[in-house]
Amino acid sequence: MSTSDNEQIYDLFIVGGGINGCGIARDAAGRGLSVALAEMNDLASATSSASTKLFHGGLRYLEYFEFRLVREALIERENLLVAMPHISWPMRFVLPYHQDMRFESNTPTSKLLTTFMPWMKGQRPAWLIRLGLFMYDNLGGREILPGTITLNLQTSPEGKPIKEKFERAYEYSDCWVEDSRLVVLNARDAENRGAKIMTRTKVVDATSKNGVWTIKTEDQLTGKTKVFSAKLLVNAGGPWVEDIIRGIAHIKTNEGIRLVRGSHIVTKKLFDHDKAYFFQGEDGRIIFAIPYEQDFTLIGTTDQDHDDIRTQPECTPEEQEYLCKFASQYFKKPIKRDDIVWTYSGVRPLYDDNASSSTAATREYVLKLNETGQAPALNIFGGKITTYRRLAESAIAKFEHFFPQIGEKWTKRVALPGGDFQHHQIQELADRLQKQIPDLSHKTAQRLIRAYGTDAFTLTKDATNVKDLGKDFGQGIYASELDWVIANEWVRTADDYLWRRTKMGLRVDEAQKRAIEAYIVKTQSA
Repeated sequence: MSTSDNEQIYDLFIVGGGINGCGIARDAAGRGLSVALAEMNDLASATSSASTKLFHGGLRYLEYFEFRLVREALIERENLLVAMPHISWPMRFVLPYHQDMRFESNTPTSKLLTTFMPWMKGQRPAWLIRLGLFMYDNLGGREILPGTITLNLQTSPEGKPIKEKFERAYEYSDCWVEDSRLVVLNARDAENRGAKIMTRTKVVDATSKNGVWTIKTEDQLTGKTKVFSAKLLVNAGGPWVEDIIRGIAHIKTNEGIRLVRGSHIVTKKLFDHDKAYFFQGEDGRIIFAIPYEQDFTLIGTTDQDHDDIRTQPECTPEEQEYLCKFASQYFKKPIKRDDIVWTYSGVRPLYDDNASSSTAATREYVLKLNETGQAPALNIFGGKITTYRRLAESAIAKFEHFFPQIGEKWTKRVALPGGDFQHHQIQELADRLQKQIPDLSHKTAQRLIRAYGTDAFTLTKDATNVKDLGKDFGQGIYASELDWVIANEWVRTADDYLWRRTKMGLRVDEAQKRAIEAYIVKTQSA
């Protein structure tokens, strides 16, 4: 049985609840457009929760001469840092180096280098790395983040876990981000500005006639169908963008994507400081080793072609072995498979530019407006989490001529929900929360502020002790937090909360998970 959405004709109907879809929904709703968004699973359930969790310019993209992309991303780092100081913060990266390192690299830079200096084949000389870091420091008009320095690994704390042959390193700045929370906060802000956000809602068909799209959706929990109307269809399906173009919207095009799988491992904590490492591999690739969730280390990522989106991406045993071996070339203590406590993998939907390898494929986003049918559609290919806000602005610029009433750009440095404070005040807020609830653990106070920012005080209401927070599920999880995410963040299952709104899945046991699942189900049915 189908129902219609009160015959309303939305300006935009967005397919896909990842960072691109939610970013566009937020921007468009803030400009006065009527917006509906449908996500077939949970928000950020695919690529947008499987990143390396960085706001970064992409230092290695300089080797491919992608200067525009790097500059845009570098500028955005600080814009986003200002807008979301609870879920994003500065991080220093340590790049160990020694002159005998050899690489197999086919980047444009290495080819140019070996043409004029053939004795440099297989090397990234120190001067080239320093030049790249100089460009990295200066391309983006850096204001907040400190610049590059040189470290003596023989005497600095950062050198303690690293093999002794690495005597020096370069230390530079980028930013950490809680990727799946970024998606949810954009969705929340979009809804606050009038957008209709629907999760577990699959678009099963879209047809255009007389300048209007008719979109049929199916509720993935109840099976009920519903029909919506919209003037413009935005395809932000990520890895499913091609399926939506051809199978759902019936658009004829030769545009396509290249699916590239990026896998990560999480290990027991490998070092005691709060800086990350940037490692160069003999195969020309790079990986990061990053402090993660206080007690762990995140290592990634791989770059493997992924043939079929219907195949669930997983960090294969071969990829796990690759990452362990790669990192062990740098760490004194070898990393073994037994050290891994969790793995995850996501598929990046890169624009198919016929590159020779997945590593060389462009990271530039490509926006294609299709006006050949009865109503326009915008298809989004690729994109980086760092440049999602700029992608949203560029997407709207593509179709704004259809909407004379549209407002001006507005999202730059505008706080996301809970982010109405400055990045250096994070500890002050955690101390304030602990003063309000003296028996709340320091770790939990820090986590709540990092996840929810100033909304943590609304979440805890007028609590003066942990008993006021309701049922204790263990690991610092209380009923008041679950009530909040159910009511405000589209949480429908334990996994929504444990792996996408938080990463508490790393800490809870099976009994605690079952208790959380039961509470969520009971609360929703109440």
